[in-house]
Amino acid sequence: MVRLTAGSQHTVGVMTSGRVVATGDNTHGQCDVDHWRDIVAVAAGATHTLGLRADGTLVSTGNNADRQCDVSHWTEIKISE
Repeated sequence: MVRLTAGSQHTVGVMTSGRVVATGDNTHGQCDVDHWRDIVAVAAGATHTLGLRADGTLVSTGNNADRQCDVSHWTEIKISE
């Protein structure tokens, strides 16, 4: 599982508690992850961040100019091994 990732100017990590921390450039809100819970994996683009919840749903934050954050309806997502 991806528990640590980096965009072009920000870094995101998943704590053992399932909370997420982020640091770096937050110009587009890509580091606004303080309220995320039950996250098992993260991914970071240049200006957006995605989080995979334990229940297989996704959360996102940051630049959505190309609809890259429109994932609230995605379900049953899992990490391939």
